[in-house]
Amino acid sequence: MTLFRSILAVTLFLTFFITLSPAFQSDELLLDDEEFGLEGGRPQSRPSPNIATTTTTPTRKRIPDSASDSKIQFTLEHAFGDSDFSEAGNFSARLKTWSHGAQTLTKLRFSRDAFTAVEKNKFQELLKGDDFYRIRLPSNVLSPPGREYIVSSVKARCLAGDGLEEHFVIHT
Repeated sequence: MTLFRSILAVTLFLTFFITLSPAFQSDELLLDDEEFGLEGGRPQSRPSPNIATTTTTPTRKRIPDSASDSKIQFTLEHAFGDSDFSEAGNFSARLKTWSHGAQTLTKLRFSRDAFTAVEKNKFQELLKGDDFYRIRLPSNVLSPPGREYIVSSVKARCLAGDGLEEHFVIHT
């Protein structure tokens, strides 16, 4: 019963987080959104060659102990019942590494793949069999392949009426 309550609590928490995630906007890195190919980045405008341009510096300064920024991507996988896991979506973020060694994920974006016709059929079978829909993420998104995973599962019948939404909290 405790395991069921834990799974239920995680599922409810994940559902709450995704509901709020579209409202999240990070302003930690003001420049270079398009350089990293992030969704929602500011479009770059190119000045006309005939017009003189003036260069202005941003009023917000970068924090001096920031050592480097890089892009990181990791995959959300899902499984229907006891089937193997397959890709269900992707996360992308900027990994900010500070000079003192600490790392922070910023500009986190999630892109969920739509169910294919085959996956829709598998989900219908889960409903009929009252089986579990499972998702997993790497337990440490900074580790190399062959890593361990965080897995969550919920009865398919619990998702059918809720629009199949996941909510994630990622600690670094």
